[in-house]
Amino acid sequence: MEKRGIIFDLDGTLWDACAGIAAAWDEYVRLYESAWYEKGVRVKEETVRAACGKTMDIFTAMLLHQLPESEQKRLYEPCCTYEVGYLKVHGANVYPGVQEALRELAKDYHLYIVSNCQEGYIQAFTSWSGLEDVIEDTEDYGTTGKMKADNIRLLMQRNGLDSAIYVGDTEGDYESALQAGIPFVFASYGFGQVSAPVPEVHSIRELAGLCKENEKLFQTVCG
Repeated sequence: MEKRGIIFDLDGTLWDACAGIAAAWDEYVRLYESAWYEKGVRVKEETVRAACGKTMDIFTAMLLHQLPESEQKRLYEPCCTYEVGYLKVHGANVYPGVQEALRELAKDYHLYIVSNCQEGYIQAFTSWSGLEDVIEDTEDYGTTGKMKADNIRLLMQRNGLDSAIYVGDTEGDYESALQAGIPFVFASYGFGQVSAPVPEVHSIRELAGLCKENEKLFQTVCG
């Protein structure tokens, strides 16, 4: 039997964690880098929202833009670690219907997540959402240091997928799917826009119906 996968982006596709990420990074600076905090260094939600989808090195540079590059690099790892711990406790805004939709999809497809996030971030999502038993495997920039297209291919090969689609909410997600050689579905309710005419869903609840109605989505063979 053909092994079909649905690979999800995370931020803007399955949840919105921008407020929590901003709170975590700002709290870390306040608690552990008080000298910088006293000089007015702050991490704001709108900055996080603009940075979402970027690889973690660029993400860090945007969030800590008030700091010298050497300080950005120094704080990269501790801030990322603190963020993961914070989200595991405080959680984030899981989009309506995500748990139900993914459990329904898991009856017919193998489900995965590939994100440009740090190591442990995807696990914070699966723990908070209660979807550890549904998401079969994950890959991220923090673990491999690779771009999203490379991580999509790596995950497909590791799991022996015959075909797959990638679901995301930005132009970068679309381009990554193209580079990985698989079809893309646009989550139009997310953070970004996609200029190409691609299949789209206005809610995650629509994905199962789209997949069943459009079998051609799964005709691309993973290599």
